Amino acid sequence: MKEKLRQLPALWNTWFLYFLAFAFVGWLYEVCVFYFELGYGFVNRGFCFGPYLPIYGIGGMLLLLTVGPLKHRRVSVGPVSITPLLCFLAICLLTTALELFSSYLTEVIYHIRLWDYSDYGPNFDGRIALRSTLRFGVMGMVGLYLIHPAMKRLTGFFRRRFPRGYRLVSYLIIAVFLADLIYHMVCGSNYAEVL
Repeated sequence: MKEKLRQLPALWNTWFLYFLAFAFVGWLYEVCVFYFELGYGFVNRGFCFGPYLPIYGIGGMLLLLTVGPLKHRRVSVGPVSITPLLCFLAICLLTTALELFSSYLTEVIYHIRLWDYSDYGPNFDGRIALRSTLRFGVMGMVGLYLIHPAMKRLTGFFRRRFPRGYRLVSYLIIAVFLADLIYHMVCGSNYAEVL
């Protein structure tokens, strides 16, 4: 029991690094959409200084905790495994619900809509759209099947080989992220730049 308690800080650090990996990938995705699809050039889609969007980190953690266990089960129809299809559908449902909730929450807290899908084909009040749902489904599958396993191997390697350095670097990353987040929550952010 004492050994498990001693490992708890390293586990929290590791999960926080997973969170940041998903937040970074989400930021990268949004920057690419604005650059390539919408033709705006580089737009920092985050409201923080760093290259991360916390909502994608939250979404990634939600997927790891809810859909992650399903990924390891074999659900079949006859000889064909439908587990990946079920994971994809669950990811679509969860990420779309999170996006809808986030849309209302940011409007209530900040009195602004940070996105509008009115021109994106089938949509609900411009807050969620089929196009983004399918993209989030694909991104969630990439996160679940590629990014998380890679991060798990990478963090495991560094945690075993360089335990003190791993703790130091992870604490430093956590401190920088939290300072950035707190600064922007207390001092506000220029959302005109985000849009």
